[in-house]
This record gives sequence, C-alpha cells and structure tokens, in this order.
Amino acid sequence: MKKQTLIITNLLLLIIVLGVSTVAFIPKKVQSINGGQSYDAIYSGNRVNTNVSLMFNVYENTQVVSDIVSILNKNGVTATFFVGGCWADDNAETLKYIVNSGHELGNHGYFHKDHKNLSESENRREILDNNNIVRALTGVNMTLFAPPSGSFSKTTLKVAYNLGYKTIMWSKDTIDWRDSDKSLIIKRATSNLENGDLILMHPKEHTLLALEEIITKIKGQGYSLVSVSKNIE
Repeated sequence: MKKQTLIITNLLLLIIVLGVSTVAFIPKKVQSINGGQSYDAIYSGNRVNTNVSLMFNVYENTQVVSDIVSILNKNGVTATFFVGGCWADDNAETLKYIVNSGHELGNHGYFHKDHKNLSESENRREILDNNNIVRALTGVNMTLFAPPSGSFSKTTLKVAYNLGYKTIMWSKDTIDWRDSDKSLIIKRATSNLENGDLILMHPKEHTLLALEEIITKIKGQGYSLVSVSKNIE
C-alpha cells in the first residue's frame, strides 16, 4: 500500500514538473500588449475589442500617400502612418495633411536603417532625429515606433522605451512592397481577421487601388478601423 502511494505521489510530482516546464517554454517571440515587460514589441492590439488597424510605413510615393489619406477620409476611418524622418523632412505639407485629417503619426526611423545592427547611440539617434523633425513640423509628439523591415534588438526596444515609445510590429502583412497583385493584397489584408489585428501596408499604387475594397470588407466583417494607439489600449 505504501509502495502504491509512493508511486502515485511521484507520478503527481512528475505531472506538475512537466506542466511547469511546458509553461516555461512557451515561445515568447510574439508579445502582445497584454503580456511581458513594458518595452516588449507589440504584435497585436487588444484581442477583446472588435478593432483592427491599417498601418502604412512611409518613405516614398508622396502622391500615393495623399491619395490614401483621401480614401481613408472618404470612408470615415482612421489609420496610423509610420513615417521616415528623411521623407517627413521633404514632405511637410503631406505630413500636415495626415495630421489635420485626424490620422496618427508613428516613428519609422530617420534613414530606414537596420536597427538590429545599430548601437545604442545609433538607435537613439535614428529615433530621436525623426521625433524632433516631426514635432517641429506638426507639433505632434509621437509615441509609437515601427522599426524598418521589422528588424530590432533588445537594445532597440530599451532605447525606444526610454524615449517614451512603444515598439510596434504587425499581425498581418500584405507584403505589398514585393507583390503588386491587387487581389492578393486584399486577401492578405482581410482574410481570417481577428480582434486587434495590426495590418501592415505601404504607399504603393496597387495598395491604393485595393484600399477601398479592403475597408469595405473589413467593415463588412463587423470590425472598426482605428488607430494603433486606440487598438492597443
């Protein structure tokens, strides 16, 4: 009887240990606003609310950017534009058009560098130089940082956090910088949507052509299109 009790006790202990180990080794590559340290990268918004966000990373195609803003305004939706500093410096009027239309500005570095390979001081300079030029041109104090190409290190995260930024990634990627198929862009942006999705886009001609249908399909699934800041609340 004692032997059986000992065996059962040992089995229970083994189950507990295995359970703890399993929890300890859950992959932590994808962090959300609801977990982890405050400087972790954010890959999605609040998964409870029926909100999704369109995010545009901007370093080019100024006229397309303006046209995108016009379509967003026409459809009564808000988006977030992560702008490059060198682009913003040369396109003050378009930058102000984004802001005056009620959309959100985010920081996308100054020269589109690989932040993963930058030193602490270099990371800081890229983020801060962008921050300063956008604030000088618009009065906006940005609070969201999207590392170019999604490349970052722990140093990047800590530098961004210390500068008052949350580092933003994405949960859906249209890959419109590579693929120019309008129907494919629409499919990637609107298929299998989930609460809190962050949808990555760029100011490309084919993305512009797809945008109104993307908005219609997202609304048709019962989602609201909001800024990233509102989505991650």
